[in-house]
Amino acid sequence: MIRSTPNAGGGSRPAPRSHRVHRSRLTAHGARWLAASLWLLLAAAPSAARDATPATGSDRATASHSFADVKYWSKVFDDPARDAWQKPRQLITALGIQPGQTVVDLGARTGYFSRYLAGAVGPGGTVLAVEIEPTLVSYLRQRAEREDTGNVVPILASPDNPRLPAAGVDLILIADTYHHLDHRTRYLPQLRRALRPGGRVAVVDWKAGNLPQGPPPEHKLPRQQVIDEMRTAGFALAEEPDLLEYQYVLVFRSD
Repeated sequence: MIRSTPNAGGGSRPAPRSHRVHRSRLTAHGARWLAASLWLLLAAAPSAARDATPATGSDRATASHSFADVKYWSKVFDDPARDAWQKPRQLITALGIQPGQTVVDLGARTGYFSRYLAGAVGPGGTVLAVEIEPTLVSYLRQRAEREDTGNVVPILASPDNPRLPAAGVDLILIADTYHHLDHRTRYLPQLRRALRPGGRVAVVDWKAGNLPQGPPPEHKLPRQQVIDEMRTAGFALAEEPDLLEYQYVLVFRSD
């Protein structure tokens, strides 16, 4: 609508064109400022607020956040109290890892499981510690040197590609990480290609409900969904050790 201004005779006349153009420019400028402000607010919002929890049955990651702060995450992942409920030695024993094998710690984080795997495969074996966070990969290398585990080989992977050798590994351990994998229907077949004949994939992830350990319930994936997704990728459930209080352990083989 064109606004009017009083004229000398008490009536009204249309505002000068220059005023109308100026107001139009101010309006356009305000719209651009508002759009930019909204974008900045969204960008600054916590990732949990930006990323809605995927619907049940989705192959999207249920949790996504940065692991770049190694100092912080090493306190979390390598907390000595973790051994009581994670039972790493018993888990490694249950998986039947043999000396000389090549195993993968997929989502190795700070190397909590890598050191146990290194002991299981022995000097003649190899542990491929896979991470997508460069600072964690650097930390894994430093830790391997500090702990004298020369058979631990850190790998900088991509979110959509684990960067594993074709037909080169005997076991892939995905501990506390499966629900972080995104687009799993495309990702999981790559794990199958990396396995040697008779190779296995072990998934250790969180049981449903509010538990003393683990992520909030909305970040957890139902056991059956994991089985279904792995079956679609060409795996069959081979074993299910009843070992951990807060987590299920699913061991798969290629069909």
